[in-house]
Amino acid sequence: MRIGYASLTTGVRKTNFKSCTQKNANDENLLKLIEHNLDSLDNIIDYNIENNIRMFRISSDIIPFGSSPVNTLLWWEIFKDKLKSIGNKIKAGKIRVSMHPGQYTVLNSPSADVVYRSILDLEYHNRFLDSLKVDKQSKIILHVGGVYGDKESAIQRFIENYKFLSDNVKDRLIIENDDVSYNIEEVLYIANILKIPVVYDNLHNEILNSDLSKSDNYWINETKKTWKKEDGPQKTHYSQQNPIKRPGAHSETIYLNKFLKYIDNIENKNIDIMLEVKDKNLSAVKCINATHHNNIIFLELDWSKYKYTILEKSPKNYNKIRQLLKDKNSYSVVEFYRLIEESLFLPEDVGYTVNALEPVWGYFKKFSSDKERLQYQKLLLAYKQGTKRKQLVKNLLERLAIKYESTYLLNSYYFSI
Repeated sequence: MRIGYASLTTGVRKTNFKSCTQKNANDENLLKLIEHNLDSLDNIIDYNIENNIRMFRISSDIIPFGSSPVNTLLWWEIFKDKLKSIGNKIKAGKIRVSMHPGQYTVLNSPSADVVYRSILDLEYHNRFLDSLKVDKQSKIILHVGGVYGDKESAIQRFIENYKFLSDNVKDRLIIENDDVSYNIEEVLYIANILKIPVVYDNLHNEILNSDLSKSDNYWINETKKTWKKEDGPQKTHYSQQNPIKRPGAHSETIYLNKFLKYIDNIENKNIDIMLEVKDKNLSAVKCINATHHNNIIFLELDWSKYKYTILEKSPKNYNKIRQLLKDKNSYSVVEFYRLIEESLFLPEDVGYTVNALEPVWGYFKKFSSDKERLQYQKLLLAYKQGTKRKQLVKNLLERLAIKYESTYLLNSYYFSI
């Protein structure tokens, strides 16, 4: 079982993606942006390998205006060596990558122009994966599209328009149930006609369910039948509902207890699970540590990144976690992450925040200039008095961490969550 995350990272430096407006999409700008984005992808792959994350969805924005006539660059030739290098790293790390075109890629649209642009977009995604030299187990995930007042005709259009795709795109394309238009039963109907794999999404099925009597395990087993050997292990999407947002909105984090119950109820353990969640890689590491690793070293490594964030939120839970990790032979992974989950969403407390700011400031106390010392003291006092936000103090500390090369702090989540 591989567990992964989608597109972006949380708390990992030099992994951001850049784009530009159409009016600024000249060759010079696009070359700089693509180079930056490929460097970021390279850094993400390094991070994933280091953290045993063997599944990752590459952002569609990796090449700005990748399927648009605005971008006339032969980027796959210009960056051929860089793409090959990243692809080699992906293969050496045994990472399964995928891509997921956005909401404007609609193969069953009644508009011929939209369908044409959707086909171009699918070709772009395939070209990017081909440029990495990854095999056909690296998939392109697509939703069926809209209903347009006549679902039967819309389904037929998808089936007909699928025929216009190149064989290379067809080899990678898989379809997914959504939470608005096409439930899992309807997606399976299309897939069985076209002989393509289906990705089952549990949250989408909760919202748009064709049969409440059928479990996640049932639909996972049904969709497994659409996967051929050359497609690789079956792939699924897993997410949890954000309790305070619209139906279908992803949770801030994957709550471990609920995820483990989901896993326990799945018969097919040789399955790849893409987490769709706001905190991205943080949840992936959590779920991997809970299902794959039985070694406290992995928890201690994760704790080193969370430590000051938890101290800022809850000194009580901070001490509980420290106590939990003292026993190297008997410890609870679930309790470790439960305490972290509980702490992260607690309201801000000025006293607790100062309690964390001071030891972080201690990393620079001996090296900082008089000007930096005075700036910190003024910001800290203003924060205590309620005239400045804590983020301004943390921003100063982050700049100092960069200046004085405090790797420990820069690798932590203190400045990002």
